[in-house]
Amino acid sequence: MEQNILEIRHLSKSFGSHEVLRDIDFSVSKGDVTSIIGASGSGKSTLLRCVNLLETPTSGDILYHGEDIRTLKGGAPAYRTHVGMVFQSFNLFSNMSVLKNCMVGQIKVLHKKKDEAHAEAMKYLEKVGMAPYINAKPHQLSGGQKQRVAIARALAMNPEVLLFDEPTSALDPEMVGEVLAVMRTLAREGTTMLVVTHEMAFARDVSNRVVYMNDGVILEQGSPDDLFNHPAHQETKDFLSRFRSA
Repeated sequence: MEQNILEIRHLSKSFGSHEVLRDIDFSVSKGDVTSIIGASGSGKSTLLRCVNLLETPTSGDILYHGEDIRTLKGGAPAYRTHVGMVFQSFNLFSNMSVLKNCMVGQIKVLHKKKDEAHAEAMKYLEKVGMAPYINAKPHQLSGGQKQRVAIARALAMNPEVLLFDEPTSALDPEMVGEVLAVMRTLAREGTTMLVVTHEMAFARDVSNRVVYMNDGVILEQGSPDDLFNHPAHQETKDFLSRFRSA
């Protein structure tokens, strides 16, 4: 049996007296596309931010290849080179061109030479259809274009797992499709992905695993067929009933 890349064990997170996550358990194996779904406020984004150490878990463990991510050599920055993140608000450097956005992390964090970083950046910008825009600044791009650059930037770091935090939620409806198309291609190519999303068609058709969160807990998880066609809990049925026409 293949070792899990990530294991989340009994994870909880509180902000003051407010418990946002409670006893979260799931694993991510190589090639998995896991979609995390649930209503706004259910803890999905907080979970993802804990997995990438942007938030510190209150209790529980996150293991990367069996090792606690809080004690890995090199700390959080080194860990994040293996577990990349694509944010809903893009988080591009506004003062840098598209090309430099995709090179800077490789040079500063991975210590690659400029020509090697350039080649990697171009490879992934071509992959997401953004090579014609390498000299543009973020303010000159549409939301969909910014998100495709953000995906290319994350891929250029050659992570083992890509985390997506509602990558289409800040986009105009006509731009959602272009970002989802890139993500579908990545899934077909075997990229390991953990995706917080409101795009039920993506979760149903592209994922091999779906996690449904409700009020800070994982209420149920399983294959898309299990979750969408045979949900075990009434809360899951009520949530999914809004998306039956998707």
